[in-house]
Amino acid sequence: MSKFYSIGTIVGTHALKGEVKINSTTDFREERYKTGSRLYINKDNEMIEVKVKSHRFHKGNDLVLFENYNDINQVLPFVDCEVYVNEEDLHELEENEFYYHELFDCEVYHQDEYIGIVTDIVNYGASDLLVVKKPNDKEVMIPFVNDFILDVDVENKRIQIEVIEGLLENEN
Repeated sequence: MSKFYSIGTIVGTHALKGEVKINSTTDFREERYKTGSRLYINKDNEMIEVKVKSHRFHKGNDLVLFENYNDINQVLPFVDCEVYVNEEDLHELEENEFYYHELFDCEVYHQDEYIGIVTDIVNYGASDLLVVKKPNDKEVMIPFVNDFILDVDVENKRIQIEVIEGLLENEN
């Protein structure tokens, strides 16, 4: 049975020629949306395979045109649908590189102190930020860079971090 990983949501259409606007949560945008890539749209619990015909980045979203979908009316039913990649299409990563889905639900520790659990990953331009939900339901953002991330053990779902002054006090 194939395993699929969400890479974003189709949030609208763009123009009249079948381009969709995707709010992406993928960590490898260039790889996911390169011409010829296979993606899957979950429409009413059915995985519809599509191939990328073209891609461009515009105003914070990925604009993607699929092969054989050349009209806005063909893609309108996909609005609000999740877009997935098949596990078979994931490439091998270098050492100390991780897919987002591997980091979700990891427990975060500073030495032996439990900090919280990774609930989301965001990127506002400088680097990826782990969104960590603390036991008191407050969230903190931890930059996913070597200065803060000491060890990532995806097999055991555990991340060791280095805490500097003010890091954990910046709560929402």
